[in-house]
Amino acid sequence: MKMLVTGGAGFIGSHLCERLLTEGHTVWALDNFDPYYAISLKEENITRLKKHPSFHLVRGDIRDNGIFEDLWRTFTPDRVVHLAACAGVRPSIAKPAMYNDVNVTATIRLFEMAQQQGTPVVFASSSSVYGDSNRLPYKEKDALGDPLSPYAATKRAGELMASTYHHLYKIPIICLRFFTVYGPRQRPDMAIHKFANALLTSQPITLFGDGTTARDYTYVDDIVNGILSAVDHAPQLGYGIFNLGSARPVQLLELVRLLEKIIGKSAIIHWRELQPGDVEITTADISLAQEMLGYSPKTSIENGLKHMVEWLMSY
Repeated sequence: MKMLVTGGAGFIGSHLCERLLTEGHTVWALDNFDPYYAISLKEENITRLKKHPSFHLVRGDIRDNGIFEDLWRTFTPDRVVHLAACAGVRPSIAKPAMYNDVNVTATIRLFEMAQQQGTPVVFASSSSVYGDSNRLPYKEKDALGDPLSPYAATKRAGELMASTYHHLYKIPIICLRFFTVYGPRQRPDMAIHKFANALLTSQPITLFGDGTTARDYTYVDDIVNGILSAVDHAPQLGYGIFNLGSARPVQLLELVRLLEKIIGKSAIIHWRELQPGDVEITTADISLAQEMLGYSPKTSIENGLKHMVEWLMSY
């Protein structure tokens, strides 16, 4: 198949592109190389990909008028995986308008082009849409809590627009709620990357709260497997929302202790108050994804962290 991956040079996107190429697909990766973090890291992500004859890189911004029309004129994708987004809960509080432009308005433009061409879409959503819900584990059909950040609100808006476009035009769109993805190439602003790097360089770690907040950390290979399954099932399913998580929440302090054990150093911890926009715990009910997509996360937090640390040390 011919695949369009938006955000294809990013953390998850570059891993997905690699898998697609390995499985014999033709991949067009769209990325604007936003300086949210060092552009050189994204360039490094796709160094090997650019040598593959079936990989095509398009440097562009999903906010640009006409970019999707140009892409469909250049080639007609069989599927789209829409990963491009302004990421991060805390930065969104400072720049809500920009997050809306990228995560909502530009996403609607993509849905509009996809429905005109009849192209199925897999849309990357987030566990943050569950907001302040205290019903655990999170189930897709449960009522959602109030969003605690502009980022969460924009991801929920994307899901609602996906539902609307499917209802009106019958375009297949699958929404995947990712739960705290980690692994090699993870963004440097993410907790595991920051903590591991601090331990390796004997720098202090800042922890917010009392260490009991917990996240459902999901290894990137498991996420990619879920995306590929959604790509395959999209035409038959039509529309759906699925959690992609590990179904095993890990407390913040437990995470640090695991990294200490793997790296062989003790952390220097600076404690701070819990920040606005943060939730106490995330944990996914993945039974629907297991049933409908055959999703089955295989990487334990211990093995995933080992892979992450090995990559950081080599990188």
